[in-house]
Amino acid sequence: MHYEHDRIEVKSRSEIEIMRVGGKILREIIENVCSVAAPGISTWELETLARKLFRERKLQPSFLGYKGFPAALCTSINEEIVHGIPSARRILKSGDILKIDAGLLYRGFHTDCAVTIPIGDVNSESLGLMQATRDSLNAGIARACPGNRLGDVSHAIQEVVQSHGFSVVRDYTGHGIGRKLHEGPQIPNYGREDSGPRLKTGMALALEPMVNAGGHETRLLDDEWTVITADGRRSAHFEHTIVITDNGPQILTVA
Repeated sequence: MHYEHDRIEVKSRSEIEIMRVGGKILREIIENVCSVAAPGISTWELETLARKLFRERKLQPSFLGYKGFPAALCTSINEEIVHGIPSARRILKSGDILKIDAGLLYRGFHTDCAVTIPIGDVNSESLGLMQATRDSLNAGIARACPGNRLGDVSHAIQEVVQSHGFSVVRDYTGHGIGRKLHEGPQIPNYGREDSGPRLKTGMALALEPMVNAGGHETRLLDDEWTVITADGRRSAHFEHTIVITDNGPQILTVA
């Protein structure tokens, strides 16, 4: 997915409050969808539920129709890293790990959130991969403070991932967010400390480590959306929309 510009917009307090309400609603929708994800369920059933939840709230999913994407959810299974398209033919089975990624447009502002969940009984490597990815996101968020640099966030994510023996996806990044789903800056999940733009109060960022059990290389499928690991090993993905405040980072995509 592409970025509209590289300038980092600073949001006002009232704009942040709008995004906070939107983020809460988005997280509730994602948690509802997660609660029905189980062996035997198709990813299209998850998509149908998500659309119903958006429709009931008279709200617009950010992804549906975005640059031609055909769904409200991205549902990516196992070696699929990101942008998996829901399908009635994709039936979840015990042992899978499922990434659910969604965005919401609320009163003119987007929020974006992703989780990885186990389906049935999942092996220990997959559980470790999920935990390392979640931990790396938390480490990145912790560095998103006024006066730090973007590279501090990226480096913190990379450090956690590599300490667990996993690889950070390099071809896809986090991003700024607000009136547009993808705003500047691009936020790699790897980088050098004390590099990149200085972080300021009011910046809203979508941080989203994508972490592979094997190598970092990726491949795009013929549907021109679904991204998979080049080596066929599994990948995990977690994402929060956050805002930088004088008191440090705040997560907006919490129920």
